[in-house]
Amino acid sequence: MPDANSLYGPLDPAPDAGWTAAGPRMGFFTDTSVCIGCKACEVACKEWNAVPESGFDLLGMSYDNTGALTANSWRHVAFIEQPVPAGHRTATFAGNPTGGSAGATSAAVAAGTGSASGTNPGVPVGDADAAARMADAGSSTARDGTGTRFLGMPGAAPPGRGTGAETRTDFRWLMMSDVCKHCTHAACLDVCPTGSLFRTEFGTVVVQEDICNGCGYCISACPYGVIDQRKGDGRAWKCTLCYDRLGAGMTPACAQACPTESIQYGPLDELRERAAQRVATLHERGVPEARLYGHDPTDGVGGDGAFFLLLDEPEVYGLPPDPVVTTRDLPRMWRRAGLAALAMTAAAVAAFVGGSS
Repeated sequence: MPDANSLYGPLDPAPDAGWTAAGPRMGFFTDTSVCIGCKACEVACKEWNAVPESGFDLLGMSYDNTGALTANSWRHVAFIEQPVPAGHRTATFAGNPTGGSAGATSAAVAAGTGSASGTNPGVPVGDADAAARMADAGSSTARDGTGTRFLGMPGAAPPGRGTGAETRTDFRWLMMSDVCKHCTHAACLDVCPTGSLFRTEFGTVVVQEDICNGCGYCISACPYGVIDQRKGDGRAWKCTLCYDRLGAGMTPACAQACPTESIQYGPLDELRERAAQRVATLHERGVPEARLYGHDPTDGVGGDGAFFLLLDEPEVYGLPPDPVVTTRDLPRMWRRAGLAALAMTAAAVAAFVGGSS
């Protein structure tokens, strides 16, 4: 880790920002593996922080109606639809933490690789009523290449399954509630000329809208593209991690509203330990693609105050794979510029002295 300086951000954010009595650094851990895309976090954020509505935009590529983090969307739930080979699904119920370990047959059914009833694949063991309903569906069902019945219009086949089992594809949803990362090395703090952006006693980064002059330097400095200017306003806006709620000992609105606890709030060190355990659990359950993003304090931004558990590469979620604080090279650039200016001055003096003699 490099030494702390004003153009590379503090190593221990709150104390290095002058908070002598600061407590543990607080932050978010967002577990995308349990996100259901309900957007309760978006709504709660808007309601508590009085964020203007974003409008309803049909993007034409997703069920997502906000598209990105903006001045009017401080939380953004991304919807990513991926075609995957049939049978890619993992055994969701194997080692179910709430009900003990499921049997091998149930796990196979959950993975889409086995039949529980022997005659109707996909019907749980002992569910005779469900089997009967599938058998009686008759003309209102369609079959894929494996014999599984799918409810639907007469003669209809499920999307992507009309070319045979050997080329059949399924889809999976990846959902992620994105937010400001509250970086350890925050370039937006380095470039703000008015002091509108400041580091709180919780280690988070907040914009004071009454001081912001709308210069936009922080927008281009953010390696994640989080900060945005509001139309008709011109000032910069982003997530504050509900700074007013934290001061009152309350949980941020988005984490409070999340029904699946996909968004977790607490001391950052505890969240990192919890996240590492969650990744290990998913790996044991046959989800090797599970990984953490933004948790490493030795990365290009010194680790994020809001980090994520992802189920695919960061680029799939629209995240930079290797973010670097954009002010990292400024000291070296200024030194080189100073040396170049001295060289030009020396050359001009030498030319002047030589010409006059």
